[in-house]
Amino acid sequence: MAKLGREVYEQELLRLQTELVKLQEWVKATGARLVVAFEGRDAAGKGSAIKRITEHLNPRVARIVALPAPSERERTQWYFQRYVAHLPAAGEIVLLDRSWYNRAGVERVMGYCTPEEHRLFLRQCPLFERMLVEDGVLLRKYWFSVSDAEQERRFRKRLDDPLKQWKLSPMDLESLTHWEDYSRAKDEMMVHTDIAESPWYVVEGDDKRRARINMIAHLLSTIDYHEVTAPKIKLPARPPSSGYQRTARALQREVPDHAAKLV
Repeated sequence: MAKLGREVYEQELLRLQTELVKLQEWVKATGARLVVAFEGRDAAGKGSAIKRITEHLNPRVARIVALPAPSERERTQWYFQRYVAHLPAAGEIVLLDRSWYNRAGVERVMGYCTPEEHRLFLRQCPLFERMLVEDGVLLRKYWFSVSDAEQERRFRKRLDDPLKQWKLSPMDLESLTHWEDYSRAKDEMMVHTDIAESPWYVVEGDDKRRARINMIAHLLSTIDYHEVTAPKIKLPARPPSSGYQRTARALQREVPDHAAKLV
């Protein structure tokens, strides 16, 4: 399949981002609670999709949650406990850059949890998600897929890109040598957690532009939102000066004009 052209991609992305702003205003006006979980292969495009979704949204409404490894204290808690603290209140959108499904993926494959803990997760996760949905939370789950050849190509590209080297962790490299292990873990996870109340949606990620467009369009299609009429805003007239004098520049520390060196 041919890759999506940049011009078509940018036009459709702008249209979808405009709809995302409408969705945001609907969430605020109605008190809806939206959770979108992003899971999938390393370098499959989760982060870039999240970036496009939030680009024009209010960070006070739409926030990204990307949790680090659990602390010693958190390891003694109920597994889902630390995620509950990040769930949205009324009028909020939460985008989970990795979620509670860490237990079914990296923890399962790399041995960071016991087989008993993994089995308990597979039993409890559908119950946990059903409770969220029953309480009115809009829960959407996306799995970003990428071929092994494309994943390796992206990893190699990151090696030489100073802006992306931070994305390449030892854990990412392990995903190359454990490709089939992750595949089996994902298949087992979906058997248990692809439920009617919160189904999984797979995003083919070899073409990042196509993946972003497809994922955002699908997300919007699953929510019965509508445009909220905002009150008209009129700029007030600027009042006449009352004699204020600006502080002398010599008394302030100004940022050096670095841009002048570029001309």
